[in-house]
Amino acid sequence: MRKIFFLLFFFIIFILIFNINSKSVKEEEIRGIFISYIELGNYLRGKNQVEGKKEVKKMVNEIDNLGFNTIILQVRSFSDAIYYSDIFPSSAVLGNKEGESLKFDVLNCFLKYSKKRNIKVVAWINPYRIRSDSDYSNISKSNPAYSLLKTEHVYIGDGIFYNPASKKVQKLIVEGIEEILKKYDVWAILFDDYFYPEGNVDELEYRNYLKENKDISLSDFRLLMVNTLVKKVYKLCHKYNSKFIISPDGNIENNYQKHYADVKGWVQKKGYVDYLMPQIYYGFYNETKPFYETIKEWKKFSKKVKLIPALAFYKVGSVDSFAMSGKNEWLEENDIIMREVLVARNLEGVYGFSLFRYDYLFNNNYFTDTTMKEVENLKKVLD
Repeated sequence: MRKIFFLLFFFIIFILIFNINSKSVKEEEIRGIFISYIELGNYLRGKNQVEGKKEVKKMVNEIDNLGFNTIILQVRSFSDAIYYSDIFPSSAVLGNKEGESLKFDVLNCFLKYSKKRNIKVVAWINPYRIRSDSDYSNISKSNPAYSLLKTEHVYIGDGIFYNPASKKVQKLIVEGIEEILKKYDVWAILFDDYFYPEGNVDELEYRNYLKENKDISLSDFRLLMVNTLVKKVYKLCHKYNSKFIISPDGNIENNYQKHYADVKGWVQKKGYVDYLMPQIYYGFYNETKPFYETIKEWKKFSKKVKLIPALAFYKVGSVDSFAMSGKNEWLEENDIIMREVLVARNLEGVYGFSLFRYDYLFNNNYFTDTTMKEVENLKKVLD
């Protein structure tokens, strides 16, 4: 009798442990949705505090109801802020112009409603971008870029960017991130794929560096400059018990040839990133970068860092001309995202996925003929 009792006892313990482990595995999957400055402008510009908070609550609830658990919120897109900052001016996407008083603290509002829904919030930052074009007339005097416009710290070309090789710029970026981490309980900080601008942005710094380091190419110098900032941000995030994520170009070669993002180096040693969220914005029939082969390529060298692929919901129902012979895939099929999620789940080292971006799932103005079919198929793997 005692033997049966012990067998029964250990069986019950085994079932409990199994259930706990199963629940833990399920909870570990990151299901993220990007909310960009475009959405913030669409829903919050011109709204008063009551109206604005109502919109934020609606967005959070919709994301939760669909089965997602992470919001990647663009808190700084143009050397600005959607929160109360002592360093950066309020974002122009929320009002008539940059530097206007915020109607409310948008980041804090997202955190408040997300906490009620058990949703993580990631603070998404463009570290270097100041403007997408060369017009600097609307940069406010409260913007730290304003006083640097005619110096080596800022580059003006097709857009306006901070110089990644400037120590003054790196200090500014780190201080801005620390301000967020001190004041707000964000789960992580995220950089996207906007790193080095084109042009001779760092000519002076490179010449000075060559005086003592003659055997370094311009390309390697730029990789080093980005890596220096990345290491500082990683260390800072861990100081405040947050994670650091980078969402690089899904094309590995582009990261080295265009962005100077050392994605392979970041995963070789600790101290750079906690997660990589490569923008694998390709279908299965993309002629040059088919999804399955591309995600396997990322997985192959990312063994020491967790992967969370970003998927291209914005392509649903549209022609993808860059895919060449596979250009009509997103137009003709309505379960691509679902199948990409399933592929990701079955690869070791992949810890979830994210979708770019909110409007394409929830805003009727962005819907295509296949949007709702794609959403319904996605729901099948979100239960």
